[in-house]
Amino acid sequence: MSLPAMAQTAPDATDPIIINDGELQLETVASTPEHLEGVLPELYSGWLFRDSETQAMQTDDFENPGMIFVDQGIDDWNMVDGNAGKSCASCHEGIESMKGVRASMPRVNGDGQLWSMEDYINDCRVERMQAEALDWNGDRMKNMTAAISVQSRGMPMDVAIDGPARPFWEQGKDMYYTRYGQLELACANCHEDHYGDWIRADHLSQGHTNGFPVYRLKQAALVSQHNRFRGCIRDTRAETFPMGSDEFRALELYVASRGNGLPVEGVSVRH
Repeated sequence: MSLPAMAQTAPDATDPIIINDGELQLETVASTPEHLEGVLPELYSGWLFRDSETQAMQTDDFENPGMIFVDQGIDDWNMVDGNAGKSCASCHEGIESMKGVRASMPRVNGDGQLWSMEDYINDCRVERMQAEALDWNGDRMKNMTAAISVQSRGMPMDVAIDGPARPFWEQGKDMYYTRYGQLELACANCHEDHYGDWIRADHLSQGHTNGFPVYRLKQAALVSQHNRFRGCIRDTRAETFPMGSDEFRALELYVASRGNGLPVEGVSVRH
């Protein structure tokens, strides 16, 4: 597979996502953050690169197939689990208390470690609930991250990239521009140089992660960020990193920072 150099194509239209007949409006374009000046002219939501039928699913929570998993995540939030006899709600009360969390993830914890939302969920489960950790890519974890993400829907992505986060951000940036696999492709080759172009039967987006976890029609299931990273690297015919690895956490931070300013969409619908 070969791609022509620098064939960026802006979307034909940049209409906002109007959800539930006007209950919520999500902008689909944002100004380029300072650390991306000269790299991308504007930030475009992946929603703009989808066909009209797929776009429509995301504009109605009753039609959005990912919302059933949000409901399951909320049920899990309120369910007592573990030897401490607690649920998530025992400490945090309603899941509405998670508003803003998704917009700032991943972030550096008090011990100087870069943690994704999944890490925080499992830390609470193990340390406070005395329950088993959830599988990083298991259904319960994806349901929970989806339910938490929806609480921040409409808030602009705003991950920190300075201070203690800087070394992780630099690591993720290096990964983004590193060519992997037999095809020798980097993330930037598709999502920076060729957004809007066709690849197989789909349009390439700018690769922003503000819509994750996403409901992917191809898999008829929720898909996590690290699962998508793994799939992209696999498609370059390279050995990939494990989900939940330090490498993917760093990449998650860098890719999230490229979307700073775009609103949280999760749960979005993609091909």
